[in-house]
Amino acid sequence: MCQNYVGYYRVSTEKQGKSGLGLEAQQTAVEAFIANKGDADAKLVASFTEVESGKRSDNRPELTKALEHARLTGATLLIAKLDRLSRDAHFLLGLQKAGAAPASTSGPSVRPDQCDRFSTGSRPNGMRGT
Repeated sequence: MCQNYVGYYRVSTEKQGKSGLGLEAQQTAVEAFIANKGDADAKLVASFTEVESGKRSDNRPELTKALEHARLTGATLLIAKLDRLSRDAHFLLGLQKAGAAPASTSGPSVRPDQCDRFSTGSRPNGMRGT
C-alpha cells in the first residue's frame, strides 16, 4: 500500500532558518522515516518550511498550506518532532478536532484518542509526571 507524506519543517528564528540549523536534521529525519517504512512506494509528495516561533500558532501560513495539501491528496502530514508543530496543547487539540492527525518521526504523534491528554494534563495508565 502506497503511503504519501507531506513534510513540515519549522525553526523558531530567522538565524536558524538562514543557517539551516535544525532544518537539515528535520529533513533527514523525515526522509529516513519514509525510507524505513518498508513500503517501496512510500514517498514525500510535498514539503513546507516555516520560520516562526512555536509560541505563535495564529500565523502559520506554511502549516496551513501543508495541512491543505495533505487533505487534498490524502497524504499524512509528517513532522520530525511534535514540538516542531507546536507546544500549545490548545492548538494540537484544534488540529485533532479538524480531523488532521500528523505523524511524528520520533516520539508521539497527535492521535485523536490521546490529544485531549495534552490539554487536561491526564496521562495514560502507568505514566507518571516528573
